[in-house]
Amino acid sequence: MNDLGKTSVNRYLVAEDAHGQRIDNYLLRLLKGVPKSHIYRILRSGEVRINSGRIGADYRLKTGDLLRVPPVRIAEQPARSTPPFNAGLEQAVIFEDEHLLVLDKPSGMAVHGGSGVSFGVIEQLRSQRPHARFLELVHRLDRDTSGLLLLAKKRVALTGLHEQLREGRVNKHYLALVNGLWKNHKQIVRLGLRKYVLASGERRVSVDPEGQSAHTIFELQQTWTGYSLLRAELKTGRTHQIRVHLAHLGFPITGDDKYGDFELNRRVAKLGLKRMFLHAHRMVFRHPANGDVVALEAPMPLPLKMFLETLT
Repeated sequence: MNDLGKTSVNRYLVAEDAHGQRIDNYLLRLLKGVPKSHIYRILRSGEVRINSGRIGADYRLKTGDLLRVPPVRIAEQPARSTPPFNAGLEQAVIFEDEHLLVLDKPSGMAVHGGSGVSFGVIEQLRSQRPHARFLELVHRLDRDTSGLLLLAKKRVALTGLHEQLREGRVNKHYLALVNGLWKNHKQIVRLGLRKYVLASGERRVSVDPEGQSAHTIFELQQTWTGYSLLRAELKTGRTHQIRVHLAHLGFPITGDDKYGDFELNRRVAKLGLKRMFLHAHRMVFRHPANGDVVALEAPMPLPLKMFLETLT
């Protein structure tokens, strides 16, 4: 792909990895530094052409489309540092083929940069795999949550998995240790969630009947004095869903520094638990290319196992 000039028309042949992507989203990524309003203006005016014809902002690209982009002025981008090589990321890969990549993400690692974090999993993997033509997160995990993280290596895989997620056909199971004695073997929780921002700029979520619908199924696995181990099945994928549902019910996740019991967190840290006890341990979905059932598990990390041994 040639660099975009300030005074010349540019033409591009759409590759397979962009098949199915909306033209506006494609241009937003292609024309980094160009204001979004300008991109939509050149789309509305018909200056952007596909196969010599005018298209709307909702046009979805096809492999082999010939894209014409008019001259645009691109703001100078500041130099970005390269993420350090992280050998642990490659070692964390538990499944990979030409369409998908699945990691057993360690706790403490953000999935993407932002909010004070320069680099996340996706930036580091892209840096370490410079020949990968496409690599995108299918979903997200909180920074302090460990376990299964799904990435797509082709756009058709990304759109296929997003469709499964929207339709509730991806089964995601987590293990969570909570403070308190959980009584029901199985409990279905449907509580709406609303996002808000603290004065510090930090994002939070609270239970709100007017918020987005959120559905979690909890199953009791084991109890100890003052603690219960639960398996949580996500039926929806809202931000902080498991954490907020449990905290609202009076069973905060052990080690949760946003919604948890902060005095308890200090006590368990002295016993060796210096992270949140939430682990994405099982995922089942249909392979987006062949429809086969893919069932993956990530074993409970050693620090969590060791903490449970102290309870026993």
